[in-house]
Amino acid sequence: MNVEKTPIPGLLVIKPRIFNDPRGFFFESFNHEAFLKVLEEDGQPTVDFVQDNHSCSSKGVLRGLHFQRDPHAQGKLVRVVKGAAWDVAVDIRPGSPTLGQWFGIKLDAQEHTMLWVPPGFAHGFQALEDDTHFLYKTTAYYAPESEGSIAYNDPELGIKWPLQDPLLNQKDLDAPSMRLTHL
Repeated sequence: MNVEKTPIPGLLVIKPRIFNDPRGFFFESFNHEAFLKVLEEDGQPTVDFVQDNHSCSSKGVLRGLHFQRDPHAQGKLVRVVKGAAWDVAVDIRPGSPTLGQWFGIKLDAQEHTMLWVPPGFAHGFQALEDDTHFLYKTTAYYAPESEGSIAYNDPELGIKWPLQDPLLNQKDLDAPSMRLTHL
């Protein structure tokens, strides 16, 4: 696998080695030992994944920006297995020199690229195609009492979402700005 650092420390783009032939393709989508080595080389703590999630979205659906507060903060290893999505992570780590900065990347079923989003980030994505399937592994179980969200269109963040007039649920429509969010 090829690992690329982003401008925000801790956030990593992971590109698996893909074997293509006339039958289709094969790649190792997750290897615990190899992933722990990636984290070690980046100076990050060891993690264990405890939950896998799978969502399906229509084109234009925007989910996020979501996070969980300590003691249930989640790291996420995310990827798209069908369709395409614009994936965004926002640094919400108190005291971080990159606090409030965001990173976005297109994830799709053709490239199989993954994004490691460590604990301390808000995360969201917008489906770029109908029937987009988004999978992610988490390092903590979902805990509603620790859940938080930030407005996807917070002007102070200035996130550039690719599609206008996103489809959102009420919780995401009601999300506060990062300034008003209890991190």
